[in-house]
Parts: sequence; structure tokens; C-alpha cells
Amino acid sequence: MRILVVDDHPMMAEALALAMRTLERETEVETAGDLRSAITAAGDNTFDLCLLDLGLPDCSGIDALTRLRDAIPALPVVVVSGADDAANVLAALDKGAMGYIPKTSPRNVLLSAVRLVASGGIYVPTEALKREAEAPPVPTAATTSAKTAADLGMSSRQREVLELLLKGLPNKLIARKLDISENTTKIHVSSVLRALGVTSRTQALIAASRLGLRLEA
Repeated sequence: MRILVVDDHPMMAEALALAMRTLERETEVETAGDLRSAITAAGDNTFDLCLLDLGLPDCSGIDALTRLRDAIPALPVVVVSGADDAANVLAALDKGAMGYIPKTSPRNVLLSAVRLVASGGIYVPTEALKREAEAPPVPTAATTSAKTAADLGMSSRQREVLELLLKGLPNKLIARKLDISENTTKIHVSSVLRALGVTSRTQALIAASRLGLRLEA
């Protein structure tokens, strides 16, 4: 597995890199100190995962995530940030982050979260799930045992839509990637949200995290 760590603080970047190298023997880690270097490094599409700090010198906040996702859309990104408030967590998830790890998290949580995302899951910190205003309802008996989108009765096309939706793609890009109309995409998105028992994209991601769904299903 190849992991890109993007953080402008050398000590933090090296600490994250050292932690990532304990995941498995063959793990390779490269670091970048700013967004421009990160995009250049990831341009060859050989990385399996990116850990991104949002406080970079050449681009900060959610804009850094948006620009990285726009440049390398296939690269799964996990935000590692000093901010752990629900607003930042949900904003990152809404822009396509596959996880959000507060820098206050212990090492075992960091490693577990990275393993989860690397296996196709989504990691959402507990703090975000406690916000009743944004969090979806507790999964019903019909969904609590679901481990894949297929378990929720989704068609193969709906599973494709779910994967792209969780990666933060808007309906227009989902339609383009799947070669279907935007109206058909909206119908599929509505069906996916209904299957998950939620009403928004962010809630869908949180629900997928709660249920332990895997994107490759």
C-alpha cells in the first residue's frame, strides 16, 4: 500500500508517516508540505490513500480538500485535522473525504480508521455522529445487519451511484461517469437515500459509516 501524507509541519508529517509504516510490511509513505507538492506527487495515480491536513500554506480549509479531489478524483482522501467540530467534519465529508480523523485521536484510532478506509469503508469520528441535527436516524432492524449495498436491496446501478455519491461527486458528474441522464441519476440518488433511510448526501455517508458498508460491494 502507498500512502501520501500532506502536512506542512515536518514533525507531524513524520509522526504520521511512522504510524502508517506499521500498518503492513510493504507500506510505502511519501510526504508533502503543501498542496502543490501533493498534487504533483499524486499525479502518477500510484497512491492508495492520502492523509490531508487542512492547514496548508498554499491552500487552507475545505478548499484544500476540494482542489485535491478535483485534481486527483480517484485518490481516497482522509482529513487529519486539529479541528474536531461537527461543522468541519461534515463539510469535509460533504466534499468527498472518505474519513475525518482529529489530531487528538490516539494512535490506535488513527490506524483503525486508515485500515477501514483502505478496505473501502468510511470513517466518521464519534463526535459527528452525536449531532442529532445532522446525523441520520438510528438504522432500523432492516438495515442494522447490512454490510454491503446489495444487502439493502440496491441494484447494481444504484450501488455504482452510491459509490460515486459517497466520493462527493455531484449528480452531473455521476451522470457523465455512468453515461446516464441527469434525471435518471436523480432518481437513483433518491432510491439510494431511501434505502439508507436518510434525506441528504452527508447523512448517507454517516449512515454508510454506521452500517460498516464497503464501497466495492
